[in-house]
Amino acid sequence: MSAMTDIITGRTLSTGKTFSLGGELTVNRLGFGAMRLAAGTFDGPARTPRDGIAVLRRAVELGVNHIDTAGFYGRGAVWANELIRTALAPYRDDLVIATKVGPLPGPDGVPSGQATPDRLRGLVEADLRSLGLDRLDLVYLRVGGTTGPGGETIAERFEVLAGLREEGLIRHLGVSNVDAAQFAEARAIAPVTAVQNQHTADRQLLAECEASGSAYVPYFPLGGGIGGDPLRAERLGKVAARLGATTAQVAIAALLATSPSVLAIPGTGSLDHLEENLAADRLRLGDQDLSDLRG
Repeated sequence: MSAMTDIITGRTLSTGKTFSLGGELTVNRLGFGAMRLAAGTFDGPARTPRDGIAVLRRAVELGVNHIDTAGFYGRGAVWANELIRTALAPYRDDLVIATKVGPLPGPDGVPSGQATPDRLRGLVEADLRSLGLDRLDLVYLRVGGTTGPGGETIAERFEVLAGLREEGLIRHLGVSNVDAAQFAEARAIAPVTAVQNQHTADRQLLAECEASGSAYVPYFPLGGGIGGDPLRAERLGKVAARLGATTAQVAIAALLATSPSVLAIPGTGSLDHLEENLAADRLRLGDQDLSDLRG
């Protein structure tokens, strides 16, 4: 176990390259997000399926064993879950696939609606079918549509997922786009293995994840910023030039330096971009680098 310095506070942390989800599923902290496999954006044109299949296979070859997906990641006839199944089934024993339910796509493909509790079972069962699994490793309840976290109860919906976990259809539960109150509401119902929010700005929630053993998984990891204030391009560029790295690699390394509980899931539909992102796992930020990034 090595040590690192928190990019926000400067405190020393014990860390490693892996994290134990739920105390039993060991994943590399640098994983892969499947959102961009089918299309660059929710309302953009569909990508060529063979490209997504190639990216997935190469990701696993390079050591990825945590893939984050969702049943609503798709465009036209191209859907992330089906690409994952085509590329990787039968799945390796150490591969963890996380999915999320709750959002409902509108006519434009943007997931702006929310499923009522009675629809969640159907969404979970659809993910099981499309991924070709008997049990899902990790299912997030994603709440709030396209708005920020907070402002609504999640108890009734989370109770449905907790029931599916008891039935054996789900191994671990997570919540996404939540505030500390919603996290607490969910934890009062069933164990919460992971939180997936846009960035690490909510230091209270991140601290609660650290204390409870839950993973914190920022989505849009290259665009969400760190500490609530997106890293300025000149800061990233300065460190990248010194280390001989790209700004994307520095951003990923900086995200992982936020906390040992943070998992990164950068996604792409490009093999070249994939190789660049995953090379960030070898990047080590020194004290001067972290100081420069904090500004």
